[in-house]
Amino acid sequence: MRDELIKSVKGMVLDAMKRERHEVVVDLINKYDIETQEELASYLRKEGFEVTQATVSRDIRELHLSKIAAGNGRQKYITLQNEDTRLSDKYIRVLRDGFVSMNMAQNILVIKTVQGMAMAVAAAVDAMRFPEIVGCIAGDDTIFAAVKSVDETKSVMDKLDEIIKG
Repeated sequence: MRDELIKSVKGMVLDAMKRERHEVVVDLINKYDIETQEELASYLRKEGFEVTQATVSRDIRELHLSKIAAGNGRQKYITLQNEDTRLSDKYIRVLRDGFVSMNMAQNILVIKTVQGMAMAVAAAVDAMRFPEIVGCIAGDDTIFAAVKSVDETKSVMDKLDEIIKG
């Protein structure tokens, strides 16, 4: 009985540590252009996490991280939290096909789309699960995305720009 209790407590502690590490991973890739697992492991160690390459690799899989072009021939990790990478590719294609322009109005991101594509593009943006976006409202060719803050609106614009440019 005692051994089962100890095992259960250890499992709960490990789960909590993993959730915390996952939150830090998402924060780090949103803050820095991290291209490799080694870079991510280095940042995690600076944050106080003792991680191995295998742990980082597993975290990347579990968080459904993807890589996009970051400029000057480099790539970087981003969060596209879809269960199926084919869906991720589909959403990126819809975003690229329907996107016309974007502007910010404080913490509201206004995305203009091809006529009749706003609903599909909004669904793609929602499916990408950007933690900064609270939600989207779509008309025929315009989307209003409510973002948590002005700074995060700029960050979302940068992320979308990178995805659209590929």
